[in-house]
Amino acid sequence: MRISFRRFASVTTRSLVATLALACLTGADWRQFRGNDLTSVVADAKLPTTWSGTDDKTENIGWKAPLPGRGLSGPIVVNGRVYVTASSGFTQDRLHVLCFDQGSGKKLWERQFWATGRTMTHPKTTVASSTPCSDGTRIFAQFSSNDVACLDLDGNLLWYRGLTHDFPNASNSLGMASSPVVVGDTLICQVENDAESFATGLDVNNGASRWKKVRPKRANWTSPVTLKDESGRTQVMLQSSAGIEAIDANSGSKLWEFTKGASTIPSSVVTNGSLLIPSNGLTSVKPSAGSGFELLWNEGKLGPATASPIVLGDKVFTLNSAGVMSAAEVATGKLAWQLRLKGPFTSSPVGSGSHLVIFNEAGLGQVVNVAGEKGEIVSENDIKETILATPALSGNAIFVRSDKHLWKIGG
Repeated sequence: MRISFRRFASVTTRSLVATLALACLTGADWRQFRGNDLTSVVADAKLPTTWSGTDDKTENIGWKAPLPGRGLSGPIVVNGRVYVTASSGFTQDRLHVLCFDQGSGKKLWERQFWATGRTMTHPKTTVASSTPCSDGTRIFAQFSSNDVACLDLDGNLLWYRGLTHDFPNASNSLGMASSPVVVGDTLICQVENDAESFATGLDVNNGASRWKKVRPKRANWTSPVTLKDESGRTQVMLQSSAGIEAIDANSGSKLWEFTKGASTIPSSVVTNGSLLIPSNGLTSVKPSAGSGFELLWNEGKLGPATASPIVLGDKVFTLNSAGVMSAAEVATGKLAWQLRLKGPFTSSPVGSGSHLVIFNEAGLGQVVNVAGEKGEIVSENDIKETILATPALSGNAIFVRSDKHLWKIGG
């Protein structure tokens, strides 16, 4: 069969133009937990500062779509579509991956799988606790049952890996919630618990294990973060109660280690080549291009509770168990101000420009202006549904999942 190169080039050009046009309309992707760069921040977005999703009042709600089950997993946005996971059934053994049109909220497809591992969790959490991630052409969904599904953007199953088959003791009674990250052709998953605790790098093409590392035997709900060092190499930081182990994504080999302990719930955040670790409060380190790091500062008053820290501008922000937001200078850790919000919080904050957005567990979205000498609560916006998941930002809109719905706010 002969193929006209000219015709092929024309079709390819039209497809490329269409893709670029779609990207301009919908805004940048948000491909994993806390965004593409794991910072929870987008630059210069015009996010809504007021909204309402109650039965008697609807304001700034683009759409809301019903979900078949609960989940702590946040949505991701890829190429004009919003993807989210859920779990359902009396024992939460039915796993869902759903896709919605970013503009209209129309459900484009849904795929369901049976869990192959343990589905026991604390009543507050679910089997769908890990935010999926994407490399732009595939969706990777990890569940607390240690099932990992890989689908293309149209929902076709590419491979499925039940990690419990190979690691039968990898579980805990509360459920697991670490979100995977993808680096090149390796998907990094942390499966850390009190028994068979490990991290593994899976080949994105077939799900085969490229490497496996034994990890500290303690329940851990943090997610890996990535950082490019001065040489341009991508380092993957695995956080646990023991501290931080920085590894090479392709081989799993250790690059350096921070051994002063770290939280097992809020994850670290990267900013300008440094890593802010929830350790003894908050600790800032700068990885080197070799095999070590420089300790920059430590501040005991900045310890986060459940929500991960976020950096916006020249300040880092944390939320403690009392719902108090603390702002400190990124360069020194010096405390600038504190502001009491209405908690409790499981979701992590997101932000753009001079505003942070944080949802409490009751569904109250609070917008905080952080540009001045003190933080100011701009608005309180209630949608009256339980929210435990971290939102996604794309196209000047906030995408957040509650126990019952996927919401588009603004945009």
